[in-house]
Amino acid sequence: MTGLLIIIVLAIIILGSMIRVLKEYERGVIFRLGRIVAVKGPGLIILIPLIDRMQKVSLRTVVMDVPPQDVITKDNVSVKVNAVVYFRVMDPEKAVKEVENYMYATSQLAQTTLRSVLGGSVLDELLSARDKINDELQEIIDTASDPWGIKVSNVEVKHVDLPVEMQRAMAAQAEAERERRAKVIAAQGEFQASEKLGQAAEILTKNPAALQLRYLQTLAMIAAENNSTTIFPIPIELLTPFIKKHSE
Repeated sequence: MTGLLIIIVLAIIILGSMIRVLKEYERGVIFRLGRIVAVKGPGLIILIPLIDRMQKVSLRTVVMDVPPQDVITKDNVSVKVNAVVYFRVMDPEKAVKEVENYMYATSQLAQTTLRSVLGGSVLDELLSARDKINDELQEIIDTASDPWGIKVSNVEVKHVDLPVEMQRAMAAQAEAERERRAKVIAAQGEFQASEKLGQAAEILTKNPAALQLRYLQTLAMIAAENNSTTIFPIPIELLTPFIKKHSE
């Protein structure tokens, strides 16, 4: 009876070491006596006890947060920058065979690439040309991690932490730029208004009746208000016949 129990226990242990179940997003790299023989999954996997060993690899997209990195830009500004990397394993065999720990290797590669690329850019590019820098980071990291069976789909610079002194300088620069634009717009408005007034003066000079109509329009506008005094301008030309008659 004791021997039967021992056999049953051993059978359960052997079956437990033989049977593996992999999820839909998992693959198993099978080592047989130290050599890779297959990549299997998903579903039920049967292993040879004491001979086969399986290492699981997830095929889902990994969202890796790159820790903040101290970077000195090309124009000698010290900033602290962090980013996020989106990648996934495309070849489980390479991810297991070509690198010891593909997660750690990708993280270190992202950190060094981030410092290298941003160190070759000026601060204005880092703040305004973010898409260009993201594409450059993605291309470099993807090319370097391709031998590991890794596909980097996207890299995003999340936050750029500027020194307080630089923030104040940029705020003063932005305020000065807004004042300059306001003055330019006001000057352009005055210039356009003067052009229109000049054109109106030419039209009124050519047609005196138009000037009289303008006087009447101005009078109507003034009368529409609740004013106690109304000023009505009269051209000197209208009084010329009376002045001549009086002189005679």
